[in-house]
Amino acid sequence: MAAIDALSTTSDSARLAERVAELERRIAQLEGSQPDDRLSLVVFSGDLDRVLAAFVIATGAAAMGQQVDMFFTFWGLTALKTNTQLSGKTFLQQMMSVMTPAASTGLPVSRMNYFGAGSRMLRAMMQQQNIESLEGLMTLARDLGVTVIACDMSQNVMGIRDEELMPGVEHGGVATFLGSALRARASLFI
Repeated sequence: MAAIDALSTTSDSARLAERVAELERRIAQLEGSQPDDRLSLVVFSGDLDRVLAAFVIATGAAAMGQQVDMFFTFWGLTALKTNTQLSGKTFLQQMMSVMTPAASTGLPVSRMNYFGAGSRMLRAMMQQQNIESLEGLMTLARDLGVTVIACDMSQNVMGIRDEELMPGVEHGGVATFLGSALRARASLFI
């Protein structure tokens, strides 16, 4: 019996040593793979207050030295528009163009919009408090090196052309966002 107990203790010790060695290898791999000084944002909303929040966070992080990637998809793309073009679009894309804001100045607020009155009130209150406008924050973001990425798929579905977007917008898909997000210290969905 003593010989069997000694044999099982030896094999248990060997298995334990293997597990410890595997855990040490995994810990060493993790220690070498810290996230970058990066922030990744998905901007899904086309509401003025939410897009403002996204740009406030983005410019704040960029001012702190973080690499910031903003991935605009679906309704968020309307914040990047500077004009609306109808020619060469399908009927449904034309309808979408007519029903969505032609530029960031036309974005509604998420609550109490009241046919645009809420948006005008928010902008007026921000101006009274000397808070930068959305358009000023967008310029600041560009100056600070924030990467603005338009989702190719959403752009195609909604019929938004490159000529309708503000200058300097890059293009990408979900892999572009995930490539940034997987290296980021933080990822936000707005």
